Amino acid sequence: MNSMNRDCQLLWNNCMNIIRDNIPEPAFNTWFLPIVPLKYQDHVLTVQVPSQFFYEYLEDKYLDLIQQTLYREIGDGTILNYRILVETESNTAVELRGESKPYIGTDKNSNKKITAKVPSPFDRVETSEFDSQINTKYRFLNFFEGDSNRLARTAAEAVANNPAKTAFNPLFVHGHSGVGKTHLCHAIGSKVEELYPDKKVLYLSAHLFKVQFTDARRFNTINDFINFYQSIDVLIIDDIHELSGLEKTQNTFFHIFNHLHQNNKQLVMTSDCAPMDMQGMEERLLTRFRWGLTSKLERPDKELRKKILQNKVLSDGLSIPENVIEFIAENVTENVRDLEGIVVSLMAHSIINNREIDMTLARRVMEQSIKFEKKRITVQKIQETVSQFFNVNRDLIQSSSRKREIVQARQVTMYFIKKHTELSLSQIGIQVGNRNHATVLHACNTVRNFYEVDKSFRSDIEEIEKILTS
Repeated sequence: MNSMNRDCQLLWNNCMNIIRDNIPEPAFNTWFLPIVPLKYQDHVLTVQVPSQFFYEYLEDKYLDLIQQTLYREIGDGTILNYRILVETESNTAVELRGESKPYIGTDKNSNKKITAKVPSPFDRVETSEFDSQINTKYRFLNFFEGDSNRLARTAAEAVANNPAKTAFNPLFVHGHSGVGKTHLCHAIGSKVEELYPDKKVLYLSAHLFKVQFTDARRFNTINDFINFYQSIDVLIIDDIHELSGLEKTQNTFFHIFNHLHQNNKQLVMTSDCAPMDMQGMEERLLTRFRWGLTSKLERPDKELRKKILQNKVLSDGLSIPENVIEFIAENVTENVRDLEGIVVSLMAHSIINNREIDMTLARRVMEQSIKFEKKRITVQKIQETVSQFFNVNRDLIQSSSRKREIVQARQVTMYFIKKHTELSLSQIGIQVGNRNHATVLHACNTVRNFYEVDKSFRSDIEEIEKILTS
């Protein structure tokens, strides 16, 4: 290894140590361990990643972390260059530059903290192009409707089609994290921009609002701050509960709210709880939050979860068997983010390990990613399921019959008992016709061997697995 490569490896190892401390271990193992540092020259660090998807995911999810780490360990202005291996045998690759953002961190020479002033949109009021902060990939087209979100979605579409001209002003949407509140906000904004290009639409989090307010006070620009927000036609504020306990920020927002509402401007807000359950919020604000429509987004039911998964699979160009989608939808019940995260993890594991997505991989990924409780599968359930599937009487499975179909059902029964219970080989043998442990071991090996070479048999085993875990 030449000195340039050694230096590159050392620099990258230093960066990896910092990144490892800032993200969960499974994410680090999935997205950073496969990266291979290649060279560092002229402030450009080149690394190799397994695929285009891998590159896009890193840039989307970890851009800030990667860039700030590079600046801290290597120097300001360091550029990350990705080499994407397209064809392994011919070593064909393409190279893409990482995106750059202004640095916020520590000056290594003076050891002083560098802080960038949080961008205030009211600094750009006079510009010809107004930045609405709307993410156009979140639309009503990919916000799927179900019993859990029908009212909120319908109201949101009505607001988007006729901002400030419905009874839903303000529109207040609440629900647990990950159920689609932010998606709905951006969908409203996207639709308004499409139908009413002259309207000023702004999406922001309540956290950014309070940071901007603090900056405005510090730099004595409160009037500019208020004037800017009073000029908005459709104001969408996510996580409004984050203003709780901030008396001066609430007071300023109260005046902005009043001005917009009185001038027929649309307000949309989200929160993790209903107005009546919010603590630390002035009553006069809570009263106004209830002026329009308050709607709750519930956790998605199974059918809606399946719709979301199928769309995610289709949009990402993945190939995931229907039984795996059914399995994920059955077990990942909390929110949409978990569903999408599982699909991304499956994709990553499939690419890195060069294997097809199947039930075994899905189960392993889910056990690593979420609180996933395995359903208890009993010996009795296995015996009943295999008996019904092969249409063989349970008593015959227990018997000494050597008929081919009975032997197969017996061996499959032993295989699944070994897979889904903690019983020893001897204990399994006792449960299936009082056989010895060597017979059980032979049965399990036979099933595994046939599974690898016989498509029809593999399909049968996967179908029985689906029945047992459903």
